[in-house]
Amino acid sequence: MNFEQLNLIAPLLDALREEGYTQPTPIQEQAIPIVLQEGDLLGCAQTGTGKTAAFSVPILQLLHQRPRTVRDAKAIRCLILTPTRELAIQIDESIAAYGRHTRLRHTVIFGGVSQKAQTDALAKGIDILVATPGRLLDLMQQGFITLAHIEIFVLDEADRMLDMGFIHDVRKVIAKLPARRQSLFFSATMPPEIMQLADTILTKPQKVAVTPPSTTAEAIDQSLFYVEKNDKRSLLLHLIREHNIPSALVFTRTKHGADRVAKDLVRAGIKAEAIHGNKSQNARQRALSNFKSGATRILVATDIAARGIDVEKLSHVINYEIPNIPETYVHRIGRTGRAGADGVAFSFCDTEERAYIRDIHKLTAIQIPVVHDHPFVSEVPVTAPAAAASRPQPQPAQRSSRPAPQGQQPAQKNQQRRKWYGAGRKQA
Repeated sequence: MNFEQLNLIAPLLDALREEGYTQPTPIQEQAIPIVLQEGDLLGCAQTGTGKTAAFSVPILQLLHQRPRTVRDAKAIRCLILTPTRELAIQIDESIAAYGRHTRLRHTVIFGGVSQKAQTDALAKGIDILVATPGRLLDLMQQGFITLAHIEIFVLDEADRMLDMGFIHDVRKVIAKLPARRQSLFFSATMPPEIMQLADTILTKPQKVAVTPPSTTAEAIDQSLFYVEKNDKRSLLLHLIREHNIPSALVFTRTKHGADRVAKDLVRAGIKAEAIHGNKSQNARQRALSNFKSGATRILVATDIAARGIDVEKLSHVINYEIPNIPETYVHRIGRTGRAGADGVAFSFCDTEERAYIRDIHKLTAIQIPVVHDHPFVSEVPVTAPAAAASRPQPQPAQRSSRPAPQGQQPAQKNQQRRKWYGAGRKQA
């Protein structure tokens, strides 16, 4: 199928061609006709599947063709609510690209920056508003925004809204929307809490699921490294050099951890920056721009800051720390292997994180392949957690997968590691 077969108007087809789009992705192929028919939609699609175009392109067509229902030329007609600043900016940039040949006006609002430029844009009148919950509610309370005339409402990344504690804010926003509207609800995963929220927003929705909930992209080559916590830094440097990784998004669980890893990389001569919630919006945007342009080789991020990062042809995602929420693993590695491209995901697991790996295996229904051949290998489980009960136990003579050579004591092994790493660092 091509975009012409989706009954899109010429201004949108021209813009899509200019963006290099030739064929719709599965989520776009299924969602666009439903949205154009003005029906409610429940979409389950993992990140990187083309979800933003799946809802923004038909919305642009509906608003372009549909006359205004109210006389107020400044009335906001479409609200797209999303959890993070980066994702909001990305969606607004996509709308600008797809809608460049229409006369529709749009803007994006988010916290962490002065509201002056945002309120000035709102005062001029817009058709489409992309917003994060906190800044939206703030400007509503100040009287800069009314949602009384919203025709189309989009809730994007609903599961992340839940993870970040925004559900109460989302409910406040929904209470201000007109009862008669078209609603689109998107989430990468569909836990029971998300389904309950969808039931309160949608009316007789059609459902689209391009992949089973919580599955990981087939194009991503996943690898698991068992390593002691104190050796993670050395393993990260080893992999970056050994694989000559051109660009990587490295995930940590905490803001402090992101700063520490970025500083370690810089000290090792690798251009790196950290991005997290304590950084100013300008600093976050600058770091992201540097990463996209190639000026920064490694971007170290927390999960909240990384949601919405869309870097074309990102080669590697590295889980420096395993997430304690298994769905987060799906979101993280989905930053690579986007739009059908190949990608690589490395995950570092120390002793304390093995329970998290078991949760990920259970959620995704796959066993991440374990890499035994690296210089910082820790004690590796003899059998994979989910398969231990069904897999026949090996005979003692077959147990040759232990990380340390037979007869080698821990002190000797650590000495060998230091010797190996020192030589590798000099060569690099």
